[in-house]
Amino acid sequence: QVQLVESGGGLVQPGGSLRLSCAASGTIFSVNAMGWYRQVPGKQREFVAAIAPGGSTNYAGSVKGRFTISRDNAKNTAYLQMNSLKPEDTAVYYCNADVRISSSSYADRYWGQGTQVTVSS
Repeated sequence: QVQLVESGGGLVQPGGSLRLSCAASGTIFSVNAMGWYRQVPGKQREFVAAIAPGGSTNYAGSVKGRFTISRDNAKNTAYLQMNSLKPEDTAVYYCNADVRISSSSYADRYWGQGTQVTVSS
């Protein structure tokens, strides 16, 4: 069993910053890619950013230059530093991780429960 726990969401004014964390725990052999998605009511969940174990990153065009994804492999934790936040960044943010639970298993994708980010004055 693998759990992902997110933290760091909240209310921030436009132009402000927030840092989200996502910690993976449980039966873990290795963690491959980790990433962040977001969703607003009535819309599909959309990709925000992803990071490979070696540190290579990928971003959605709407957040490139404002958001930075990073990870601490020793802690199985990913972070999302969000700067210059805009009202349109308001959403529930979900983290995911591709986790192998043993040396003989394939990686399965796990999701966190989501954390609300609200950008408003």
